[in-house]
Amino acid sequence: MKNTIGLLKKTAIFAVIILAWYFAAQSGVWSPYVLPSPTTVAKTLLSMLSSGELADALLVSLWRILIGFTIACFIAFALVLVAALIPRLVPYYSYLISMLRHIPPISLIPLLILWFGIGEAPKIILIVLASMFPILLNTENAIFGCDKGLIDVGRSLGFSRLRIFFRIRLPNALPNILVGMRVGFGYAWRAIVAAEMIAAATGLGTLVLDAQKLSRTDKVIAGVIVIGIAGLVIDRLFALVERRFTRNREKVEVDARL
Repeated sequence: MKNTIGLLKKTAIFAVIILAWYFAAQSGVWSPYVLPSPTTVAKTLLSMLSSGELADALLVSLWRILIGFTIACFIAFALVLVAALIPRLVPYYSYLISMLRHIPPISLIPLLILWFGIGEAPKIILIVLASMFPILLNTENAIFGCDKGLIDVGRSLGFSRLRIFFRIRLPNALPNILVGMRVGFGYAWRAIVAAEMIAAATGLGTLVLDAQKLSRTDKVIAGVIVIGIAGLVIDRLFALVERRFTRNREKVEVDARL
């Protein structure tokens, strides 16, 4: 019963928006080409699903995200590992990382197109730049915010820096690392859609842009809805994994105390 009530609370706002949208479309203030009704958009969405157009665009965008996000996670983890094991190297690149973090990835699109053309490389690089820094910052805070008592216990047992990292710091930091990955994926999702609108022949961003060029507002709205739903679903998956790791860590801590 509580789960049902909670679901109703979370979805009530969508019902209100759809009702407001319906009455606004029926009012006649805006042309149907400017503001199509929810029914029209739903029919268009079903048509795009049945034709496979929407699935193809979604899979292309997800594939690009998967590649770029994986690379971003690898780079972020490698930088944190270097900072934990060889801290004297950090001053040599810390300012560069800080500077890159403050450059909007979208502003690099013209340069990336000049260097790499309009192939896959600019989009992948854009995803990496958009998603890497939230992952890096959250991982750093989690790794180096580890309980000093646990670190001292590891040292007293003769653990090396590498063993302390993988046996103590990393397990303790996993929930916060997942938070960074969750935020980073959100940044990557927004970045790839924007990149596909500027320089791509396929993907959700391209689908929306092509619909805008043809004055198909119903397809534009349908595409935007799919982008939001896909992002929400993936965010919920990250949240489930995050909660599971948090519960497991709490269980281990309780068992350790007992």
